[in-house]
Amino acid sequence: MSRFLFPKWTNKIKNLLLPLVVGGAVYMVVLVWLGASPKTLVAGYSPVQPVPFSHAMHAGELGLDCRYCHTTVETAAYAAIPPTATCMNCHETGIKTTSPKLAKLREAFATEQPMRWEKIHDLPDYAYFNHASHVTRGVGCKSCHGRIDQMERVFQQEPLSMAWCLDCHRSPEKHLRPLDQITNMAWAPENQLELGLQLKNEYGIKTSTDCSTCHR
Repeated sequence: MSRFLFPKWTNKIKNLLLPLVVGGAVYMVVLVWLGASPKTLVAGYSPVQPVPFSHAMHAGELGLDCRYCHTTVETAAYAAIPPTATCMNCHETGIKTTSPKLAKLREAFATEQPMRWEKIHDLPDYAYFNHASHVTRGVGCKSCHGRIDQMERVFQQEPLSMAWCLDCHRSPEKHLRPLDQITNMAWAPENQLELGLQLKNEYGIKTSTDCSTCHR
């Protein structure tokens, strides 16, 4: 009876076992490290920005409307990051014009280069989110971003997970508000559910958990 002989090239497999095992272990560590990092998943992520910008001062004490800087929230999928020129509308004419904290801002403006802000609320590429479709249908900034007007340094307050999004899509009345109160962080109704159900009907909002809503 003849014996079955493996082809000679299979001898090379044993030489690959160690790199495969080590490489697989490293891959799993990196996958877990990146996939479970605060930047990816965890509420509370608050990176240091190149220029210390206080939302508590600008949106809180000074009362600047969110739309002064984030100009496209009502018309586009993305909330625009303000150009350096927007900042310099105030800081070029008498307000902290020589502050060392704003040195990078002045340099960016002088060289016509954009500021490289660190993104905080970063959804996965496979999830589609449209700012305009939310804020023009009664979902206020506070629902997703929290009390931005009280944050010295902005942090991610909500998990932004699929389950968290679905909770709102199943019961949008918990978050709906009048359109003229969208950017008012301090606004609170006497009876949110009663008002929410009324606005849900007024805005023509239908409960939707279809996969294609967010995954296109």
